[in-house]
Amino acid sequence: MNYAFPLRRAGLFALGLSALLLAGCGKNEAPQTTAHQSTPSGKTEERPAAKDASAHQGEDKHDEADQLKLKPEEIQAGGIKVEALAEQEVSEQLTVTATIRPNQDRITHVAPRVPGRIVKVHANLGDEVKAGQTLAVLDSLEVGEAHSAYLQAATQHAVAKADFERAEKLHTDQIIAQKDHLRAHAEYEKSKAALAAAGDRLRMLGVNPAPVADGKAVSTFPLTTPFGGTVIEKHAILGELAQPDKQLFTVADLSTLWIEANLFEKDLGRVKVGADAVVTVAAYPDEAFRGKLTYIAAVVDKETRTVQARVEVANPGGRLKPEMFATAAISTNGTGGKAARAKALVLPEAAVVLMQGQPTVFVEEHGGFEPRAVELGDKLRGRVVVKNGLAAGDKVVTAGTYALKARVMKSQLGEGHGH
Repeated sequence: MNYAFPLRRAGLFALGLSALLLAGCGKNEAPQTTAHQSTPSGKTEERPAAKDASAHQGEDKHDEADQLKLKPEEIQAGGIKVEALAEQEVSEQLTVTATIRPNQDRITHVAPRVPGRIVKVHANLGDEVKAGQTLAVLDSLEVGEAHSAYLQAATQHAVAKADFERAEKLHTDQIIAQKDHLRAHAEYEKSKAALAAAGDRLRMLGVNPAPVADGKAVSTFPLTTPFGGTVIEKHAILGELAQPDKQLFTVADLSTLWIEANLFEKDLGRVKVGADAVVTVAAYPDEAFRGKLTYIAAVVDKETRTVQARVEVANPGGRLKPEMFATAAISTNGTGGKAARAKALVLPEAAVVLMQGQPTVFVEEHGGFEPRAVELGDKLRGRVVVKNGLAAGDKVVTAGTYALKARVMKSQLGEGHGH
């Protein structure tokens, strides 16, 4: 019996069945391979595209969240004003922090020349006083002795003068000899010199010689100020003993003040004595006090590596106070001795607010207001130079900035509670 043909048919059948099984498996796995592994080109094209789309959606949502959309009536109610930013010509300035001091050429420390007990106090702290005004009255044993000597000298002088006048008349009538006349004249000159010396002694003690009605020596004397000003220190206490080495009053003329600052070595070539300066203080943020740079020290401080400089300003109404902190903007050198000038973007200081510790302005664009961080430069009389963050033509909110900041803060607080 021939078994070859049935065996051959069985082998062919088994081979065909294996092929069908492999084909079926390939059809089932193909979608899985495409979905998870794909081709190299598919991997780099499909997945990043989906990721970028998601990122753009996030950025659009972020921009919309940062932007404030306000109705016209809300803009009007908030007092919001917008100004197109443009470059302006400004003087280049060196801005330094400073401290206000009294004018040391117009300050005096009042103390007695001799020990004395304080018996009257006429001036109080903060009083305005005039030149020669009595601040206090002191009682001094030394003054009393000097005044007694002066009165004695005055009496002797009066007697010597009367004797000389009588001797001169008698000598004219040839009643007395020449030597008696000369002796009377010598006594008179001697008494005159003694009186002058006694008067000088009183003046050296700070007391003006003056006649007294009852002829008794006076031990009290006034303590006066050499010029007018404000009493900025007072140490006179009634009944206490005053000494020459301890001041009782300090009087300062505050009509002009010194603004003392320190310049770094690198800035010395930018400024010179006589340059204009603008001084501002926190107490009057909208005001500027104009002055001149009057002094630059000749030596560098070896500890701080700075040079002391001084700006002198007028102080009308006494608004500036000694020991206040100040900012001085000093004009830098230009050609021909004039202040150097340059173009810069300048904003009103009211346009800038602090948000998260960063100077920020609001810019109007795309129908809303967007906060934008900026880098600031010098302050110029209520305005400030913008170094980075804005460009010419940007529409910047110059009034109502704090109303916009409040809305942003309220929005952020709302988001925080929502999460």
